[in-house]
Amino acid sequence: MATIKVKQVRSKIKCPKVQKLTLEALGLKKMNAVVEHEATPQILGMVAKVKHLVEVIN
Repeated sequence: MATIKVKQVRSKIKCPKVQKLTLEALGLKKMNAVVEHEATPQILGMVAKVKHLVEVIN
């Protein structure tokens, strides 16, 4: 399966708790942090939920 890299580009300050927990579940704890995940439907759904805070790097 393909992999994607997810980078946090905006702060999670003033975001709802659900979005903060989604970022933690993705493994993003700091600004400009990059994590690599398999492109499963679960991961893609989490990325879609916080798409305004992250960017996907191919």
